[in-house]
Amino acid sequence: MSAQNIIFPAQILRGPGVIAQLGEICAKAGERALVIGGHQALSATESTIREQLSSSGVALVGCEWFGGQSSESNITRLAGCVETLGADVIIGVGGGKSLDTCKATGVAAHVPVITVPTIAATCAAVTPLTIRYHDDGHFRDLYPLSQAPHAVIIDSELLARAPLRWLAAGLGDTLAKWYEFRAIGEQHTHLSGIASASSANSRICYDLIATFGAEACKAARAGQSNAALEQVLDAIFMFAGLTSLMSSGAHAAAAHAIYEGFTVCDKTREFGHGLLVGFGNLCLLALENRSDEEMLEAIALAHACAVPLRLAEIADLNPEELDAIVQESVIAPDMQNMPGKVTPQALYQAIDRVTHLADAFLAA
Repeated sequence: MSAQNIIFPAQILRGPGVIAQLGEICAKAGERALVIGGHQALSATESTIREQLSSSGVALVGCEWFGGQSSESNITRLAGCVETLGADVIIGVGGGKSLDTCKATGVAAHVPVITVPTIAATCAAVTPLTIRYHDDGHFRDLYPLSQAPHAVIIDSELLARAPLRWLAAGLGDTLAKWYEFRAIGEQHTHLSGIASASSANSRICYDLIATFGAEACKAARAGQSNAALEQVLDAIFMFAGLTSLMSSGAHAAAAHAIYEGFTVCDKTREFGHGLLVGFGNLCLLALENRSDEEMLEAIALAHACAVPLRLAEIADLNPEELDAIVQESVIAPDMQNMPGKVTPQALYQAIDRVTHLADAFLAA
């Protein structure tokens, strides 16, 4: 029998104002903290972090920009900063690429990492996995990590103040947990207990978003946390995170492969991981030959969650750019998890079908 190695975060704290517990949590992990994050995330959190660390007797040894990409060169550079500054704990702030960089840096430097997401765009804050890119932003690989975050601080008030498009990205990425796991899982007549638990979590993700997604988006538009947003944040971070870590990242399929294809194009690369995955979900359903009724239900949910329904909402692509995206998508590692071979022609047909049904939905 094969061994199982499932790595969980030590603590996940979610609620309004929970960043006020950062100092106490950090003091249990180390004495010298290095803060790493995106420019906007650092600007939004630095004063609070300084106050929290000061009140808990933790030295702030520096604040570093993560570098823009979760690339090997940035991870190596930041691990060097940890050593030079004598940091014994990393506080990572920002979105997926920033937190992925921080987690991998923590592994490289052998120090614990506390993640503080400032946008709810992916489950990266929770998982022992980094999506690595080349320095130019092209997708490189999925990089499993030997440690999960020491603590995850999910402050719903902080996240409610972020632009709606980042919550929409989180909704699109989290819906993929169910759509993709279902596409892969239906190949197997007998799921293991762990795979069954992962599948159950992915279904919880879908149910929570179907129930609360639209109201959560209203809260984000108003910049205010509410009960619906709290439920959706649990889906994005906790239940999606559990799905990912229990499947060791092996649950992804066509929706993520299409995202990986988008990274080859300058016009779409920085649009937002989860927004591109969200569009990919619809294409996945078309590749599975789901009925028009089921497709329209998924389109309605995506629309309620501010996820793009058509390529034109993402970028104005010329035929050469679209072809590059399609060709890269069908050879992407995650596409190989699909139950049958996906050809460029099949993906073109799926995109056309999604466009036709989305146009009909929006015109109704």
